[in-house]
Amino acid sequence: MRAYLLKRVLMTILVLILVTIYLTLLIHIVPGDPAKSLLGPRANPERIIKIRSAMNLDKPVLTQIGLALGSLLRGDLGTDLFTGRSIGELIRAALPHTLILAWTSLSLAGLIGIPLGVYSATHPDSWLDRFTAIISISFITVPSYVGGLFLLLLFAVKFQWMPSIGLGETGDVLDYLKHLILPASALAITWIGYLARLVRASLLEVLNQTYIRAEMAAGIPLRKIYYRFALKNAIIPTVAVLGLGVGNLMAGAVFVELIFTRPGMGSLIYNAIQARNYPVVRAGVLVVAFLFVAANLLADLLYTYLDPRIQLGKARG
Repeated sequence: MRAYLLKRVLMTILVLILVTIYLTLLIHIVPGDPAKSLLGPRANPERIIKIRSAMNLDKPVLTQIGLALGSLLRGDLGTDLFTGRSIGELIRAALPHTLILAWTSLSLAGLIGIPLGVYSATHPDSWLDRFTAIISISFITVPSYVGGLFLLLLFAVKFQWMPSIGLGETGDVLDYLKHLILPASALAITWIGYLARLVRASLLEVLNQTYIRAEMAAGIPLRKIYYRFALKNAIIPTVAVLGLGVGNLMAGAVFVELIFTRPGMGSLIYNAIQARNYPVVRAGVLVVAFLFVAANLLADLLYTYLDPRIQLGKARG
Protein backbone atom coordinates (compact mmCIF):
# COMPACT_ATOMS: atom_id res chain seq x y z
CA MET A 1 0.00 0.00 0.00
CA ARG A 2 2.85 2.39 0.80
CA ALA A 3 4.47 1.69 -2.58
CA TYR A 4 1.16 2.36 -4.32
CA LEU A 5 0.65 5.60 -2.40
CA LEU A 6 4.18 6.73 -3.25
CA LYS A 7 3.55 5.95 -6.90
CA ARG A 8 0.37 8.03 -6.94
CA VAL A 9 2.08 10.95 -5.18
CA LEU A 10 4.84 10.88 -7.80
CA MET A 11 2.18 10.81 -10.52
CA THR A 12 0.56 13.85 -8.91
CA ILE A 13 3.86 15.73 -8.98
CA LEU A 14 4.37 14.73 -12.62
CA VAL A 15 0.91 15.99 -13.57
CA LEU A 16 1.54 19.34 -11.88
CA ILE A 17 4.87 19.67 -13.70
CA LEU A 18 3.25 18.91 -17.07
CA VAL A 19 0.40 21.34 -16.40
CA THR A 20 2.90 24.06 -15.44
CA ILE A 21 4.86 23.49 -18.66
CA TYR A 22 1.68 23.56 -20.73
CA LEU A 23 0.41 26.77 -19.12
CA THR A 24 3.80 28.40 -19.67
CA LEU A 25 3.77 27.45 -23.35
CA LEU A 26 0.13 28.43 -23.75
CA ILE A 27 0.99 32.12 -23.54
CA HIS A 28 3.14 31.70 -26.64
CA ILE A 29 0.54 29.60 -28.47
CA VAL A 30 -2.26 32.15 -28.09
CA PRO A 31 -2.06 34.79 -30.87
CA GLY A 32 -0.92 38.27 -29.89
CA ASP A 33 1.38 39.77 -27.32
CA PRO A 34 0.17 38.99 -23.78
CA ALA A 35 1.54 42.28 -22.45
CA LYS A 36 -0.26 44.32 -25.14
CA SER A 37 -3.47 42.35 -24.58
CA LEU A 38 -3.21 43.08 -20.89
CA LEU A 39 -2.51 46.81 -21.20
CA GLY A 40 -4.50 47.59 -24.34
CA PRO A 41 -3.54 49.00 -27.77
CA ARG A 42 -2.64 52.47 -26.43
CA ALA A 43 -0.24 51.26 -23.78
CA ASN A 44 3.08 53.01 -23.20
CA PRO A 45 5.95 51.00 -24.78
CA GLU A 46 7.94 51.31 -21.56
CA ARG A 47 5.00 49.89 -19.63
CA ILE A 48 4.76 46.98 -22.07
CA ILE A 49 8.46 46.21 -21.58
CA LYS A 50 8.01 46.32 -17.82
CA ILE A 51 5.04 43.93 -17.92
CA ARG A 52 6.88 41.55 -20.25
CA SER A 53 9.76 41.53 -17.80
CA ALA A 54 7.41 40.91 -14.85
CA MET A 55 5.92 37.93 -16.72
CA ASN A 56 9.42 36.71 -17.76
CA LEU A 57 8.39 36.97 -21.41
CA ASP A 58 11.68 38.66 -22.24
CA LYS A 59 13.54 35.43 -21.47
CA PRO A 60 13.93 32.28 -23.60
CA VAL A 61 11.08 29.77 -23.44
CA LEU A 62 13.16 27.11 -21.69
CA THR A 63 14.19 29.67 -19.08
CA GLN A 64 10.55 30.61 -18.56
CA ILE A 65 9.67 26.94 -18.01
CA GLY A 66 12.54 26.57 -15.56
CA LEU A 67 11.48 29.66 -13.62
CA ALA A 68 7.85 28.44 -13.52
CA LEU A 69 8.89 25.03 -12.22
CA GLY A 70 11.17 26.64 -9.66
CA SER A 71 8.30 28.80 -8.41
CA LEU A 72 6.11 25.69 -8.21
CA LEU A 73 8.67 23.88 -6.06
CA ARG A 74 8.90 26.90 -3.74
CA GLY A 75 5.12 27.19 -3.53
CA ASP A 76 5.28 30.67 -5.07
CA LEU A 77 2.29 31.28 -7.33
CA GLY A 78 3.42 34.73 -8.42
CA THR A 79 2.06 38.26 -8.12
CA ASP A 80 -1.13 39.82 -9.44
CA LEU A 81 -0.09 42.30 -12.12
CA PHE A 82 -2.97 44.66 -11.34
CA THR A 83 -2.99 44.84 -7.55
CA GLY A 84 0.54 43.72 -6.75
CA ARG A 85 -0.87 41.26 -4.20
CA SER A 86 0.43 37.74 -3.87
CA ILE A 87 -1.65 35.34 -5.97
CA GLY A 88 -1.38 32.88 -3.12
CA GLU A 89 -3.37 35.31 -0.95
CA LEU A 90 -6.05 35.63 -3.63
CA ILE A 91 -6.37 31.85 -3.90
CA ARG A 92 -6.42 31.38 -0.13
CA ALA A 93 -9.32 33.83 0.01
CA ALA A 94 -11.26 32.21 -2.86
CA LEU A 95 -10.49 28.49 -2.51
CA PRO A 96 -12.39 27.77 0.77
CA HIS A 97 -15.67 29.04 -0.72
CA THR A 98 -15.29 26.78 -3.77
CA LEU A 99 -14.35 23.77 -1.65
CA ILE A 100 -17.35 24.33 0.63
CA LEU A 101 -19.63 24.66 -2.41
CA ALA A 102 -18.22 21.50 -4.01
CA TRP A 103 -18.33 19.45 -0.80
CA THR A 104 -21.88 20.57 0.02
CA SER A 105 -23.14 19.77 -3.47
CA LEU A 106 -21.51 16.32 -3.45
CA SER A 107 -22.91 15.60 0.01
CA LEU A 108 -26.37 16.70 -1.10
CA ALA A 109 -26.13 14.57 -4.23
CA GLY A 110 -25.07 11.55 -2.17
CA LEU A 111 -27.77 12.02 0.46
CA ILE A 112 -30.49 12.11 -2.22
CA GLY A 113 -29.06 10.13 -5.13
CA ILE A 114 -27.78 7.05 -3.25
CA PRO A 115 -31.06 6.31 -1.39
CA LEU A 116 -32.98 6.80 -4.65
CA GLY A 117 -30.69 4.30 -6.36
CA VAL A 118 -31.02 1.81 -3.50
CA TYR A 119 -34.79 2.05 -3.50
CA SER A 120 -34.96 1.60 -7.28
CA ALA A 121 -32.69 -1.46 -7.13
CA THR A 122 -34.62 -3.07 -4.29
CA HIS A 123 -38.02 -2.35 -5.92
CA PRO A 124 -37.30 -2.99 -9.62
CA ASP A 125 -40.04 -2.30 -12.17
CA SER A 126 -42.32 -0.71 -9.59
CA TRP A 127 -44.07 2.53 -10.41
CA LEU A 128 -41.76 4.35 -8.00
CA ASP A 129 -38.76 2.81 -9.79
CA ARG A 130 -40.06 4.12 -13.13
CA PHE A 131 -40.81 7.53 -11.61
CA THR A 132 -37.31 7.65 -10.08
CA ALA A 133 -35.84 6.75 -13.47
CA ILE A 134 -37.66 9.65 -15.14
CA ILE A 135 -36.55 12.09 -12.43
CA SER A 136 -32.95 10.83 -12.52
CA ILE A 137 -32.62 11.05 -16.30
CA SER A 138 -34.21 14.51 -16.23
CA PHE A 139 -31.68 15.67 -13.64
CA ILE A 140 -28.77 14.23 -15.63
CA THR A 141 -29.74 16.29 -18.70
CA VAL A 142 -29.93 19.57 -16.76
CA PRO A 143 -26.63 21.55 -16.88
CA SER A 144 -25.63 23.24 -13.64
CA TYR A 145 -26.01 26.74 -15.09
CA VAL A 146 -29.56 25.98 -16.31
CA GLY A 147 -30.46 24.54 -12.92
CA GLY A 148 -28.89 27.56 -11.23
CA LEU A 149 -30.93 30.03 -13.29
CA PHE A 150 -34.13 28.06 -12.71
CA LEU A 151 -33.59 27.88 -8.94
CA LEU A 152 -32.64 31.55 -8.84
CA LEU A 153 -35.76 32.66 -10.70
CA LEU A 154 -38.07 30.35 -8.76
CA PHE A 155 -36.90 30.55 -5.15
CA ALA A 156 -35.11 33.92 -5.06
CA VAL A 157 -37.11 36.04 -7.51
CA LYS A 158 -40.63 34.61 -7.61
CA PHE A 159 -41.15 33.29 -4.07
CA GLN A 160 -38.26 35.21 -2.43
CA TRP A 161 -37.60 32.34 -0.03
CA MET A 162 -33.85 32.35 -0.53
CA PRO A 163 -31.20 35.06 -1.03
CA SER A 164 -30.15 35.49 -4.63
CA ILE A 165 -26.48 36.48 -4.64
CA GLY A 166 -23.37 36.75 -2.51
CA LEU A 167 -22.05 34.86 0.51
CA GLY A 168 -24.10 36.50 3.23
CA GLU A 169 -22.95 38.34 6.31
CA THR A 170 -19.34 37.70 7.29
CA GLY A 171 -19.17 35.65 10.48
CA ASP A 172 -22.86 34.69 10.40
CA VAL A 173 -22.86 30.90 9.86
CA LEU A 174 -26.61 30.60 9.39
CA ASP A 175 -26.69 33.39 6.82
CA TYR A 176 -23.73 31.80 5.00
CA LEU A 177 -25.54 28.44 4.88
CA LYS A 178 -28.71 30.14 3.66
CA HIS A 179 -26.78 31.69 0.77
CA LEU A 180 -25.21 28.29 0.06
CA ILE A 181 -28.44 26.32 -0.43
CA LEU A 182 -29.31 27.43 -3.97
CA PRO A 183 -25.76 27.25 -5.46
CA ALA A 184 -25.14 23.82 -3.92
CA SER A 185 -28.50 22.55 -5.15
CA ALA A 186 -27.81 23.82 -8.66
CA LEU A 187 -24.45 22.07 -8.72
CA ALA A 188 -25.89 18.86 -7.23
CA ILE A 189 -28.83 18.41 -9.62
CA THR A 190 -26.91 16.52 -12.31
CA TRP A 191 -25.07 14.38 -9.76
CA ILE A 192 -28.30 13.36 -8.00
CA GLY A 193 -29.61 11.76 -11.18
CA TYR A 194 -26.26 10.27 -12.14
CA LEU A 195 -25.64 8.71 -8.72
CA ALA A 196 -29.16 7.31 -8.55
CA ARG A 197 -28.79 5.47 -11.87
CA LEU A 198 -25.24 4.32 -11.14
CA VAL A 199 -26.10 2.97 -7.67
CA ARG A 200 -29.18 1.21 -9.05
CA ALA A 201 -27.22 -0.55 -11.79
CA SER A 202 -24.35 -1.53 -9.45
CA LEU A 203 -26.66 -2.74 -6.69
CA LEU A 204 -28.76 -4.85 -9.05
CA GLU A 205 -25.58 -6.55 -10.23
CA VAL A 206 -24.43 -7.23 -6.65
CA LEU A 207 -27.85 -8.55 -5.59
CA ASN A 208 -27.57 -11.23 -8.26
CA GLN A 209 -24.32 -12.55 -6.79
CA THR A 210 -24.26 -16.02 -5.21
CA TYR A 211 -23.24 -14.86 -1.72
CA ILE A 212 -26.17 -12.43 -1.55
CA ARG A 213 -28.59 -15.17 -2.54
CA ALA A 214 -27.06 -17.39 0.15
CA GLU A 215 -27.58 -14.69 2.79
CA MET A 216 -31.19 -14.28 1.71
CA ALA A 217 -31.70 -18.05 1.94
CA ALA A 218 -30.18 -18.02 5.44
CA GLY A 219 -32.96 -15.73 6.61
CA ILE A 220 -30.85 -12.62 7.21
CA PRO A 221 -33.09 -9.52 7.22
CA LEU A 222 -33.23 -7.91 3.78
CA ARG A 223 -32.49 -4.44 5.13
CA LYS A 224 -29.27 -5.72 6.70
CA ILE A 225 -28.32 -7.49 3.45
CA TYR A 226 -29.01 -4.40 1.35
CA TYR A 227 -27.19 -1.82 3.43
CA ARG A 228 -24.46 -3.81 5.22
CA PHE A 229 -23.33 -6.26 2.54
CA ALA A 230 -24.62 -5.36 -0.92
CA LEU A 231 -24.34 -1.58 -0.81
CA LYS A 232 -20.72 -1.68 0.39
CA ASN A 233 -19.69 -3.47 -2.84
CA ALA A 234 -22.13 -1.58 -5.06
CA ILE A 235 -20.84 1.80 -3.89
CA ILE A 236 -17.28 1.17 -5.18
CA PRO A 237 -17.96 2.29 -8.80
CA THR A 238 -19.72 5.36 -7.41
CA VAL A 239 -16.64 6.35 -5.38
CA ALA A 240 -14.45 5.98 -8.47
CA VAL A 241 -16.80 8.10 -10.59
CA LEU A 242 -16.94 10.82 -7.94
CA GLY A 243 -13.15 11.12 -8.06
CA LEU A 244 -13.16 11.40 -11.83
CA GLY A 245 -16.07 13.85 -11.76
CA VAL A 246 -14.27 16.56 -9.82
CA GLY A 247 -13.22 18.17 -13.09
CA ASN A 248 -16.84 18.48 -14.21
CA LEU A 249 -17.76 19.68 -10.75
CA MET A 250 -15.18 22.47 -10.87
CA ALA A 251 -16.34 23.44 -14.37
CA GLY A 252 -19.91 23.63 -13.11
CA ALA A 253 -18.78 25.65 -10.11
CA VAL A 254 -17.48 28.36 -12.46
CA PHE A 255 -20.97 28.96 -13.87
CA VAL A 256 -22.71 28.59 -10.53
CA GLU A 257 -20.39 31.09 -8.83
CA LEU A 258 -20.96 33.56 -11.65
CA ILE A 259 -24.75 33.16 -11.57
CA PHE A 260 -24.95 33.61 -7.80
CA THR A 261 -22.07 36.13 -7.63
CA ARG A 262 -20.10 33.98 -5.21
CA PRO A 263 -16.39 34.72 -4.79
CA GLY A 264 -14.47 31.51 -5.45
CA MET A 265 -11.97 29.87 -7.78
CA GLY A 266 -14.40 29.95 -10.67
CA SER A 267 -15.03 33.69 -10.34
CA LEU A 268 -11.31 34.34 -9.77
CA ILE A 269 -10.26 32.50 -12.93
CA TYR A 270 -13.08 33.96 -15.02
CA ASN A 271 -12.31 37.54 -13.99
CA ALA A 272 -8.60 36.94 -14.62
CA ILE A 273 -9.37 35.65 -18.13
CA GLN A 274 -11.54 38.69 -18.82
CA ALA A 275 -8.73 40.99 -17.69
CA ARG A 276 -5.99 38.98 -19.51
CA ASN A 277 -4.31 38.54 -16.13
CA TYR A 278 -2.22 35.53 -17.17
CA PRO A 279 -0.35 34.94 -13.88
CA VAL A 280 -3.64 34.60 -11.99
CA VAL A 281 -5.10 32.35 -14.71
CA ARG A 282 -2.05 30.09 -14.64
CA ALA A 283 -2.03 29.83 -10.84
CA GLY A 284 -5.78 29.22 -10.68
CA VAL A 285 -5.73 26.47 -13.29
CA LEU A 286 -2.75 24.89 -11.55
CA VAL A 287 -4.62 24.78 -8.24
CA VAL A 288 -7.70 23.29 -9.90
CA ALA A 289 -5.50 20.64 -11.56
CA PHE A 290 -4.04 19.78 -8.16
CA LEU A 291 -7.53 19.44 -6.66
CA PHE A 292 -8.55 17.16 -9.52
CA VAL A 293 -5.54 14.86 -9.05
CA ALA A 294 -5.88 14.89 -5.26
CA ALA A 295 -9.57 13.96 -5.49
CA ASN A 296 -8.73 11.05 -7.79
CA LEU A 297 -6.05 9.88 -5.35
CA LEU A 298 -8.49 10.08 -2.44
CA ALA A 299 -11.17 8.18 -4.38
CA ASP A 300 -8.64 5.53 -5.38
CA LEU A 301 -7.55 5.01 -1.77
CA LEU A 302 -11.15 4.93 -0.58
CA TYR A 303 -12.37 2.23 -2.94
CA THR A 304 -9.18 0.27 -2.22
CA TYR A 305 -10.24 0.34 1.44
CA LEU A 306 -13.81 -0.64 0.56
CA ASP A 307 -12.71 -3.63 -1.52
CA PRO A 308 -9.66 -5.47 -0.08
CA ARG A 309 -9.44 -7.52 -3.29
CA ILE A 310 -8.21 -4.43 -5.13
CA GLN A 311 -5.43 -3.94 -2.57
CA LEU A 312 -4.50 -7.64 -2.84
CA GLY A 313 -4.30 -7.38 -6.62
CA LYS A 314 -1.99 -4.36 -6.36
CA ALA A 315 0.24 -6.16 -3.88
CA ARG A 316 0.55 -9.15 -6.22
CA GLY A 317 1.25 -6.83 -9.15
